[in-house]
Amino acid sequence: MPGVALYTKESRDRVRDAVDFLELVSARTELRRAGPARYEGLCPFHDERTPSFGIDPLQKVYYCFGCQASGDVFTFVQDTEGVDFKGALELLAERYGVELQREQEDPRAQERRRRRERLLELLDRTAGYYQRYLWESSEAARAREYLEGRGLGEEILREFRVGYAPSAWDRVLGASRRGGFSEQELYATGLAQRSKENGRPYDRFRSRIMFPLADVRGRVLGFGARAMREEQRPKYLNTSDNDVYHKGLHLYGGDLARAHATRAGEAIVCEGYTDTIALHQAGMRNAVGLMGTALTGEQVGELARMVHTVLLALDADSSGQEAMLRASSLAARRRLELRVVPLPAGKDPAELIQREGPEAMRAAVARSVPFVRFRVEHVLAEGDDSSPEGRDRMIEELRPVFATLPPSAMRMELTRIVSERLALPESVAGQMLAAVGGAGRASTGGARRANGAGARPDRPPAAGTRASDAAHTLSGREESERAFLALCIASPAEGTAALENLDVDEHFSSELLRRAVRRLREVGLAEPMAGEDGDEELKRLLAELVVKAGRETSRPTMLEAQRLQLELAYIDRQIQRARTRESGDVSALAGRRAQVKREFDRAYGRVLEETGDRPG
Repeated sequence: MPGVALYTKESRDRVRDAVDFLELVSARTELRRAGPARYEGLCPFHDERTPSFGIDPLQKVYYCFGCQASGDVFTFVQDTEGVDFKGALELLAERYGVELQREQEDPRAQERRRRRERLLELLDRTAGYYQRYLWESSEAARAREYLEGRGLGEEILREFRVGYAPSAWDRVLGASRRGGFSEQELYATGLAQRSKENGRPYDRFRSRIMFPLADVRGRVLGFGARAMREEQRPKYLNTSDNDVYHKGLHLYGGDLARAHATRAGEAIVCEGYTDTIALHQAGMRNAVGLMGTALTGEQVGELARMVHTVLLALDADSSGQEAMLRASSLAARRRLELRVVPLPAGKDPAELIQREGPEAMRAAVARSVPFVRFRVEHVLAEGDDSSPEGRDRMIEELRPVFATLPPSAMRMELTRIVSERLALPESVAGQMLAAVGGAGRASTGGARRANGAGARPDRPPAAGTRASDAAHTLSGREESERAFLALCIASPAEGTAALENLDVDEHFSSELLRRAVRRLREVGLAEPMAGEDGDEELKRLLAELVVKAGRETSRPTMLEAQRLQLELAYIDRQIQRARTRESGDVSALAGRRAQVKREFDRAYGRVLEETGDRPG
């Protein structure tokens, strides 16, 4: 764990003990029992059809035999939520109701933390005030009618904590002061601003429906506010960037949609607050909102940690088109499959659901098409093909789209569609659509998948893992050594004795494995993960060994055969060194090897008898 610990080791241990690991992982992938201390399912970190991902719910570790992702409760949250260790610890502590105790910290850091906690508390209290005002005040009757007219019920509005800001200039100001908050804290959260005329503070949000904007943990960071009076400008007013809120870092409803989107493997992305709420009310709980039309890299990153497919349910107007183009570029970098949900002209998701029912929206989602196909068909439908100049403009507009497509069946089909629509020979259309400088040829498979022109994409590498880790291929020797350690954990009594009879430096090929052996000798084989926080690399290896051990029943004969195999490899290296240096008694080593080989053959024979296998 990098950096100085903010929380005590006892706090971390209490959180680990409190976590229901089976419940935690099941929110990401469906698991089934595969042994007394093992569950397995499809890996949440890469795309696969056959389960290769396993967890030990008692030791609270996971390992994927396909992509080698591994770790414990904290690394699982780090890798799936895109947070650091501190963030993972805080998320789990909040979820399972564990109070964290802090280590001594730098006074300045302590002051910054306390200030942020104060601002978050102020925002949360204010969201609660707005919510109560919406449902309890006569002034908010018009706002309630508006929301009802949009087809939104009280239950779902309460879940999203929708509220109303009164028209008076100092309601929040006065309530916050009475709660012990200062004017500076009100300015810092964007809840108040200073009058240009007399310098007096006043509430920034008045006579508006209030939509709390939250982070992944559901903590209110700011507000989106819709005007309720015709003369009010702007129609939508958002919290400005400040110490707590930063525009474009989060998705509206992301805290409520995350678990649903992860299980579905896809997220519906719409533009507005009411669209998001309406989709959730209609049962499409994997919906999130952009809070505007400018999709940011941070939002795409948040989507990539949740899903492998993004369904864009945006208006087909120019701003929506621009948002889709930006989304296409960002999705390609994150290896996200991007699809477009065809909406009726002039209707947003909330209107479609209200007028035609949830089934109409579900049908539109089912008709989603890869982004490139949508883009090509839209340009062809909207363009002017009545003149050579008009056709050239359409080709020019389509060229960047085709630049993302490598040679593929999708590219051939779309080229044919363009050639037919523009009355051009297919070969000529292909040449005209080719990007200048061969950019189309430079496109990668990742870009192809991002635009839906191929197989379902792999999930991005888990946060906190190195690209080299996934590509690393273990040697036969290291595979054998890891298998032996997993068998030791599966048979603790025999495994303890076997470990004691081995030379750590001579029998194990890597420093990581040597650290693992020393760790297992120190804490015992019953709970190899106990108290391990600092060495991330070791923690992931131990998690792998525990999950592999969960595949095994207690098999002392197999363990003995594996130990003898390590001993044979050790003697072979001794013989090689003796021959190279022309020193040492090679004949004595050869005799020792023959003895161990006989023991190995007998042990292996017993393994075959136990398993019912026969050689040849």
